[in-house]
Amino acid sequence: MQLLSLKDLEKELATNSNLPKAQILSRFFKTGKGEYAEGDQFLGIQVPVQRSIAKKYLNLELPDIVTLLQSTIHEKRLIALILLSAKFEKNDEYGKEKIFNVYTQNTLYINNWDLVDESAPKIPGRFLFDKNRKQLYLWANSKNIWERRISVLATFYFIRKGDFSDTLKIATLLRKDDHDLIQKAVGWMVREVYKANQNLGLEWIQKYKNEIPRTMLRYSIEKIPEIERKKILISSR
Repeated sequence: MQLLSLKDLEKELATNSNLPKAQILSRFFKTGKGEYAEGDQFLGIQVPVQRSIAKKYLNLELPDIVTLLQSTIHEKRLIALILLSAKFEKNDEYGKEKIFNVYTQNTLYINNWDLVDESAPKIPGRFLFDKNRKQLYLWANSKNIWERRISVLATFYFIRKGDFSDTLKIATLLRKDDHDLIQKAVGWMVREVYKANQNLGLEWIQKYKNEIPRTMLRYSIEKIPEIERKKILISSR
């Protein structure tokens, strides 16, 4: 069976492109002037279709995947991250480190919330679980909104393993972030901590409820019983 190439993939994406959907996605992902994804370009291909296409191109080598990742087309970047995650899963430790390094060198292109959410737990989160996590704190202190989102979303992998400390430390660092996509991400991860360990999650919420933005607070308390949730909202500033 002949292996498919990057050129084959690009032809398939062109065949599946849909201009009306591309226009809808452009509005949904805030690509207008001054918006968080200003200038991003879409082909109009739905995510399930992208995943189905990606499965056929698992043979692509790392340089070809990097080419996709550095594309101006959003769907190509998402497929690149799907492929990187799949390769990471199957690689040995040396291969995992190589993919992690590719990831850290290309965060400029991991520049929307769906791209971050698809990849951060699966690559940096998984790679750093049993290693020094300094890189997460460099991202948490970045001026780049997407690196800050990567820093907290990567810890989703830790939460699933019962490790909550870095999630809460990074949440604390980002607790006053003024971007709603960071506020939502932090609130989401604190909520996940609460689901896994109610005492720890509630302790963080009670400690910072008067400091964090309302959006972050509302996301973090979503799984708390309604009566307690109302008490927290009423007692917070």
